[in-house]
Amino acid sequence: MMNVLSSNALAIEEKQPMEVKVVVVSMFEIGDDEGDAPGEFQLWKTRKKLTTRYPLPHGFHDVYANTETGVIGIVTGMGIARASAAIMALGLDPRFDLSKAYWLVAGIAGVDPADNTIGSAIWTDYVVDGDLAHQIDAREIPSAWSTGYFPLFTHAPYENAELVDVSHSPNGEVYALNLPLAKWAYSLTKDTKLLNNEAMDALRAKYTNSANAKALPNVSIGSHLSASTFWHGEKLNTWANNWVAYWTQGKGNFVTSGMEDSATLQSLSYLDNAGLVDKDRLLILRTASNFTMQPPSLSAAENLKLESSGDGYAAMGAAIEAAYNVGSQVTDYFVKHWGTVNDKPPVAR
Repeated sequence: MMNVLSSNALAIEEKQPMEVKVVVVSMFEIGDDEGDAPGEFQLWKTRKKLTTRYPLPHGFHDVYANTETGVIGIVTGMGIARASAAIMALGLDPRFDLSKAYWLVAGIAGVDPADNTIGSAIWTDYVVDGDLAHQIDAREIPSAWSTGYFPLFTHAPYENAELVDVSHSPNGEVYALNLPLAKWAYSLTKDTKLLNNEAMDALRAKYTNSANAKALPNVSIGSHLSASTFWHGEKLNTWANNWVAYWTQGKGNFVTSGMEDSATLQSLSYLDNAGLVDKDRLLILRTASNFTMQPPSLSAAENLKLESSGDGYAAMGAAIEAAYNVGSQVTDYFVKHWGTVNDKPPVAR
């Protein structure tokens, strides 16, 4: 009888969901999860000992966990559709209790050379969706327009700006993150020494018209533009700054570009509505692998070709390391101080 009772108790225990303290969200891995050139996930898997595998056939990539620390890692896959599906799949998975979990999105991005430089780590305050829009081909727009790409439910570029509500975006055009939490993360990590190399120095030296682009890698705070198209160039960089300013009513400043974060936030918003997660426990850390526009000596097409071939993306490795070196300070803090932060997110002192 004792053996039967022990067996039943074990079966019940095994069905209990894992209490998750931190979810680390990566967007891509280059090859294998271990043992080759790392993408966004590999350093987290190996260094945080995420050795317990939870198959996730209903998502892009299996979940890996350290059951002792309460940290899990997920790879969403690149792009809006995959990210939305993967986060929702994890959030609805009964094997995990995510009700008090902190979420850290840690991935690479493009960076506006007016604001920062390659190799830097930027904590996000606002995420703006760059896909939800009207578009008229530039060859057909009115002569007075600066662009044919303008917000949904308007009739001209940047119309009705005074009606934008940053705290209420029914179509997911803009998301305001928990700014006190982001400021806390920045305060904790702002003095982190980040990697640099000669190839990065050579690239940033081309940006002769920007002191920030020529600076050494650093930690800062800025806004993120999330769009499915990998855009590049001075004209679109101007659009990105205007688009973020419009949707944040000037409270946010475009610094980084990527794809998936608006999708992650949309899924977390729905999961928060269901009481399964706390979306105010989300942090987004984007690290700069490339500039979003060309230097004065090159055209946009020339620079994009150089970036995507040969010795391009000089800061890729440094950006991947920065995402871990900066982000892991936050995850370590949550694990170490779980008795305090499980009830209330920390704030900067």
